[in-house]
Amino acid sequence: MTKYVDRFLLPNKDTEEKLIKERMAYNGGDFGYIDNIYPCGIFTEKELSELDFENITILYGGNGSGKSTLLNLIANKLEVKRIAPFNSSELFDAYVNECKICMAEDDEGYEYKCVPHNSRIISSDDIFDYMILARENNRQIADNVEELRNEYKQLKYGDNIRLTGLDNYEEFNKQILARNKSKRKYLYKMAGEQVKLNSNGETAVEYFEKKLQGGCLYCLDEPENSLSPKFQRQLTDLIQEKAKYDDCQFIIATHSPFVLAINGAKIYDLDESPVDIKKWWQLENVLEYFNFFEDNRHLFLD
Repeated sequence: MTKYVDRFLLPNKDTEEKLIKERMAYNGGDFGYIDNIYPCGIFTEKELSELDFENITILYGGNGSGKSTLLNLIANKLEVKRIAPFNSSELFDAYVNECKICMAEDDEGYEYKCVPHNSRIISSDDIFDYMILARENNRQIADNVEELRNEYKQLKYGDNIRLTGLDNYEEFNKQILARNKSKRKYLYKMAGEQVKLNSNGETAVEYFEKKLQGGCLYCLDEPENSLSPKFQRQLTDLIQEKAKYDDCQFIIATHSPFVLAINGAKIYDLDESPVDIKKWWQLENVLEYFNFFEDNRHLFLD
């Protein structure tokens, strides 16, 4: 299985204090101040200084555990492509500069210089934004179609438009199209075709199927959002297939038991202090599911 990145090193407490003091001095000289020290203090308190990656590495933790912050630090340090904005601060870029990346070696023993060009971070916001934009696009097309229906009838059956020059070329061309095409083809030509959208879960799975190309590193931030258990299992099958057969490496922030149970994944438990490496069935959120079903076992047996 392919690895492009081997290790990620975080700044220690002394380095964080230096960053804070430098920014305070920059902001106000002798009367320095700083509004927000994020992300300083998050990982030093958890005694996390280094991550050793596998082909699939998972950052697990509850809300506020820092898993998305850590994923964004890694993505920014690797300079992978991104779409959606993320939580940042006046110290974020300086903090990223103090992080260190150790690249993995290829099959011939040479260290990778960088991650593959099309590597990217994908967050649930990317998918939601796509669906919102697609819906707005479809709404605008639907509005245009209603106007074009009347225009088509007038151009198709109305008086002939004689071309007099550039001034009426556009109207003349529209009439030619209207008289040479069916109404449906004319409406598609002039208004465009709507983007086909299914349910949120189906659209999310389709999004991942198109975006996860071969030979890349992917940082996935809570990819299970909007996915039913059935679709979460489809997503985990896709991730495992890409990792095993298509030269992909994954770093995933999640608390989904289906994603956590990916075969061979290395899991960092960010709810622990110090941060610990665990098996998926040892994690607090997974145990909550287990206890819930155990308490209701009789309902399933009945």
